Order: sequence, then structure tokens, then C-alpha cells
Amino acid sequence: MKKYIFLGSAILFEVTGTTMLNLSEGFSNLMPTIAMAICFALSFTSLIFALKAIPLSLAYSIWAGLGTAGAGLIGIFLFGETLSPANIIGLLVIIAGVVIMNMSDGTGKQARRG
Repeated sequence: MKKYIFLGSAILFEVTGTTMLNLSEGFSNLMPTIAMAICFALSFTSLIFALKAIPLSLAYSIWAGLGTAGAGLIGIFLFGETLSPANIIGLLVIIAGVVIMNMSDGTGKQARRG
């Protein structure tokens, strides 16, 4: 369970860092720039701890996929960006891929639940 707390933290810090990157306006706003650097450092640090217990292929896929989906959602709800139907389908495919990868134990067999 602890491994997924680290992975979840890595994802949240990555999405927050990406949001701060947008707010930094090309590094011209100091506070969002500093917050971005801190968030990305915390994201990678959390990811390092998650990788101690989660295989790289699974952890990175989840981190990158949910980070991408999270950034897309932040763009929509915080910055008023619009997505085409193809963009929406793409985000849903990313999320579905993360769910499918998480259902496997990495050996080609379905992971046991319980």
C-alpha cells in the first residue's frame, strides 16, 4: 500500500508542477517557477521510492499516463482549455491503459486479488 502512496504522491506533484509551469509564463513569474521546481523534485523523489516496490514498466506507465490525463483535466477545468472529441477519447484510452496494466502482475498472468 505504501508503494502506491509514493506513486500517487509522484503523480500529484508532477501534475502540480506542470500546472505551475504554465503559471510561470516562461519562467517570468518567480513564485510559480520556484513551486514548479520543488514539485518536480518531489515528484521524482516520490517516484524513486515507489520504484523500490513497483516494477519500472508499471510505475512509469501509471505515472506518465495519469500525469498526462491529470494535466489535461487541469487544462480544461483551471485554464478553460477545450478538447476535441479525439482528445477526450485519447485521455480515456490513457486511463483505460493504466487500469489494464494495473490488473496484471507483470508476468503475463492476471494478478490475484484478495
